[in-house]
Amino acid sequence: MSTDAVLSPDDLLPETFLRWFAARGWAPRAHQLDLLAKARAGRSTLLIAPTGAGKTLAGFLPTLVELARPANRPRGLHTLYISPLKALAVDVARNLERPAAEMGLPVRIETRTGDTPASRRQRQRRDPPDILLTTPEQIALLLASADAPFLFGTLQRIVLDELHALSGSKRGDLLSLGLARLRTLAPEVQTVGLSATVADPERLRRWLVPQTGAGEMGDVVIAPPGAAPDLSMLDSAAYVPWAGHTARHSLAEIYALIGRHRTTLVFVNTRMQAELLFQELWRINEETYPIALHHGSLDVSQRRRVEAAMSEGRLKAVVCTSSLDLGIDWGDVDLVVNVGAPKGSSRLMQRIGRANHRLDEPSRAVLVPANRFEVLECRAALEAVRASAQDGAIERAGALDVLAQHVLGMACAAPFDADNLYREVVSAEPYAGLSRADFDDVVAFNATGGYALRAYERFARIRQRKDGLWRVASPQVAQQYRMNVGTIVEATMLKVRLASEKSRYGGRILGEVEEYFVETMSPGDTFVFAGEVLEYRAIVEDEVRVVRTAAKDPKVPSYDGGKFPLSTFLAAGVRAMLADPTRWKALPAQVREWLDIQRLRSRLPGREDLLVESFPRAGRHYLVAYPFEGRLAHQTLGMLLTRRLERARLRPLGFVANDYAIAVYGLSDLSLAIAQDRLSLDDLFDADMLGDDLEDWLAEAALMKRTFRQCAVIAGLIERRFPGKEKSGRQVTMSTDLIYDVLRQHEPGHVLLRAARADAATGLLDIRRLSDMLTRIRGRIDHIALGRVSPLAVPVMLEIGREMVAGEAADALLAEAEDDLVREAMGELG
Repeated sequence: MSTDAVLSPDDLLPETFLRWFAARGWAPRAHQLDLLAKARAGRSTLLIAPTGAGKTLAGFLPTLVELARPANRPRGLHTLYISPLKALAVDVARNLERPAAEMGLPVRIETRTGDTPASRRQRQRRDPPDILLTTPEQIALLLASADAPFLFGTLQRIVLDELHALSGSKRGDLLSLGLARLRTLAPEVQTVGLSATVADPERLRRWLVPQTGAGEMGDVVIAPPGAAPDLSMLDSAAYVPWAGHTARHSLAEIYALIGRHRTTLVFVNTRMQAELLFQELWRINEETYPIALHHGSLDVSQRRRVEAAMSEGRLKAVVCTSSLDLGIDWGDVDLVVNVGAPKGSSRLMQRIGRANHRLDEPSRAVLVPANRFEVLECRAALEAVRASAQDGAIERAGALDVLAQHVLGMACAAPFDADNLYREVVSAEPYAGLSRADFDDVVAFNATGGYALRAYERFARIRQRKDGLWRVASPQVAQQYRMNVGTIVEATMLKVRLASEKSRYGGRILGEVEEYFVETMSPGDTFVFAGEVLEYRAIVEDEVRVVRTAAKDPKVPSYDGGKFPLSTFLAAGVRAMLADPTRWKALPAQVREWLDIQRLRSRLPGREDLLVESFPRAGRHYLVAYPFEGRLAHQTLGMLLTRRLERARLRPLGFVANDYAIAVYGLSDLSLAIAQDRLSLDDLFDADMLGDDLEDWLAEAALMKRTFRQCAVIAGLIERRFPGKEKSGRQVTMSTDLIYDVLRQHEPGHVLLRAARADAATGLLDIRRLSDMLTRIRGRIDHIALGRVSPLAVPVMLEIGREMVAGEAADALLAEAEDDLVREAMGELG
């Protein structure tokens, strides 16, 4: 969709801009001119454009054109750019300053993130720049200040970069509420959304304008697609393991790819994998290539040095996580290597786009599967990208704990009228369906903590004045709000300080690790971090003191974040591939052999049915199912299956799950129970398990306490940080666990318990996906009783008893266990 009247560059761009484009041998692209025309017409617009199409410049062109005529505009903040990543905001500012300086535009451009010095943040509120580039959390902080009307009263435009990456998350909820307030402060503001990968453009269009019940949407401009990506999967000459996630077998081939290209981004899915792979690449780096590491737990100064070195073309490769998934414009990157399965086609497209950044040349990417199931997933992802198919977004309503945080922030800014604030909140897309009763419950929660907590003064954070307006209870509450704003609740982190042998207390900060990881170590233990092998010496206040060491088998810190679920779209692709042997020609020979053996030993999962295998092994009996619905859904299914088997007195001992399969094991002969009709698989996998069984399990599950804990921190019921000190993870856990028990007993309908249940259903438990799967397989369960483990069962069987260790020792242990299982799985075939 585009503008009706086609305007020429001469109509839309001043002479200064036309000369600037011509000096570079460029011409403004049609979608860039479209956004200029939309801005002139006063329309908010979503631009969908491939990487390298000048998307960011298109978003800012209307602003730069308007700011080129300073006589026609009031002083103050003109344009607000909001990014999901601090690094992206910094990079865009750098790329925006260049054309502004080259054209001599009277424009002041600044960034504001959590890394911005406090003095500059204070000055920005007194003397705002023309363009401010920031993040959703900083917007929430600024809107919670009394001077927000002054700061944002002159606002003309909001640019939302990588909007798809924020929508559908709690950070997106917080941003949407901030946008609603910005529209109140600046009613004529235009919004521009920028995205390269959009599964649901209609929903994103609703983010751009206030929702008043009439189905309002912004306009959309779709740029022509760029060159198709050059995407392939590594067919490793080495033996591809049946399980594991390190891809160590492909290390030499990854290193060779790095050597053949100018600059390579090597993506992995977790920080632990990033540390491991970086260390291994340096171990074999005979050419001494400059290879760097980038992930969210590294110190900001180290991340900025890596980003600057990349921009200057001084690095041969960067091993990175999702911290570099989005938008950063590094023209020298000519290859992306994705180690491990991508888990979603949209994420893969985003990562591929980091290579090349030129619209008319293909981006090159290589997928490196870590095991044989990942070969199937990578193949499905490759086919999806070639077909331009994307993962569907998960439909969810705005979170109540985020709303509670926002309501408190609005009280910190100025006394508010509940009726007016409710109208403002429901104008935000995620909260368009919010009932007045739920809104009132959130206000009441901020006022009293809820019925069960109202006797405690500390939970009364807002008060109602005689005129009916709600105000913040005290300046201390406002200060606590500002110190705890945001929706990212991470495990308690400790700074890692590199000391010297001469002084335990000197040295620089390398980054942070999670508190629970350090608590498992004793002085003298070693671990890999920031690309170095370190020896743990002591914890001093909030710091881990370490020294360098030459130890060969270090432990590796693991992080709660960075785990991606297998998308529904790719799961369906893997099932379809397994069910159609004619498609196996594109698979590596050793993977085809693996599937052929499975077909001979057992059966292959069908596209719409559920394969269930049962077999004995080492005195236990196993039931292995292959739903291909992702680890989250499988873990929930395992909990519920175990409860049902207990009720049937079939003595289950436990279960394990991966993205592809689930294995339940116990003492009773499950094959015999099925044959004698003492166990019905249709009943065992009946969708009614999502009723009372799920409720009973949630009532006693530690998972719900952890979920409640996160909601309580986001909603401000429990502060992680407050003036003068910071609570440890253990203190937060004790506080929230106690409150959780009180609320469950005395106020089961408390707003935070409802928020926790909603989180569990959509995120941690994948209830909707599990429900869809159970409905799909009703009457379509294919059971095979075997005498021993099958080839497809080997990977999930290797999860049993697996320890949280990594490195060569762990790989050796895994390989040994795999050898035993593989020999057993293939034994009957000779």
